[in-house]
Amino acid sequence: MSQISLNINGTTHKLEVEDRALLADVLRDKLKLTGTHVGCDTSQCGCCTLLMNGDTVKSCTVLAVQANGAQITTIEGLASGANLHPIQVAFSNCHALQCGFCTPGMIMATAGLLANNPQPTDAQIHEGLAGNLCRCTGYINIVESVKQAATAMQEKQA
Repeated sequence: MSQISLNINGTTHKLEVEDRALLADVLRDKLKLTGTHVGCDTSQCGCCTLLMNGDTVKSCTVLAVQANGAQITTIEGLASGANLHPIQVAFSNCHALQCGFCTPGMIMATAGLLANNPQPTDAQIHEGLAGNLCRCTGYINIVESVKQAATAMQEKQA
């Protein structure tokens, strides 16, 4: 067992975790942040994607002890209170979800992509979301939502 400290969505959590505990499991089971989904346990689907120290990571492949001291943003922390983040609004507006299982990971991957590339091309969007699988939508609306979110975020900064 190890003592760790995680800053998750702006709140510091001090936890005792098993050394082999995965970050995704700690978020879901200990902290009840169930927006981080686990779809494959092999890092192929991307449903567990979140931001750790500003980088996108698949939390099913990160040990919780490796995240000790990290700044973590999950889907629950993306909105500002009742105000949805522009990415969340764009996913809704563009109908970029069907069953919704992949949506938190897609949104967090989009957040990481747009943080590093505020105006990505279609090819860059495809590359940026390549590690996230959707079994329902066919990706067309997801790509459109990323473009809409990028525009909205640029307008918000102007």
